[in-house]
Amino acid sequence: MRVAITGTPGTGKNTVCEVLSREGHKVVDLSDLAWKGGLIESPDEPGLPAIVDVERLDELPLPADDSVFIYAHFAHRLGADTVVVLRCSPSVLRSRLLKRGWNEKKIRENLEAEAIDLITVEALEKNKNVYEVDTTSISAEEAARQILEIVKGSVKGHEPGRIDWSEEILSWY
Repeated sequence: MRVAITGTPGTGKNTVCEVLSREGHKVVDLSDLAWKGGLIESPDEPGLPAIVDVERLDELPLPADDSVFIYAHFAHRLGADTVVVLRCSPSVLRSRLLKRGWNEKKIRENLEAEAIDLITVEALEKNKNVYEVDTTSISAEEAARQILEIVKGSVKGHEPGRIDWSEEILSWY
């Protein structure tokens, strides 16, 4: 089973996947594979994001394990059996991205993407089994536990569209 773990930067993908790996699950960083596979181009100018050829992601050599967790902020563009989108309240997400030293423009772009469910919408365009986990106030261990429950078929409460940041977003204006 190929499980894609995705989400806006700062929602917890790396940390949750570290937990899954420590627990003995096969975990693959799709960004690393895409760089090695020549699917990511460095930007021409400093400060611009790298460009990922998402149309060719399915060409990458992925492990043939029975179960593998594949993560990146673009992992939902990969054909997967299950996609788990990690979500986070924009106000908490802002704090996380500020701690990373991101500039205001890049933070705002990512907050807006989170606010409009961009990654969930894109995931639903390519995949059937898409679920969400709200990482705003839970530990990485709890998020990993919820992902494992989703993989086992316990999806109630994780259906896409249940997380709504509209009230928080309205306060921006």
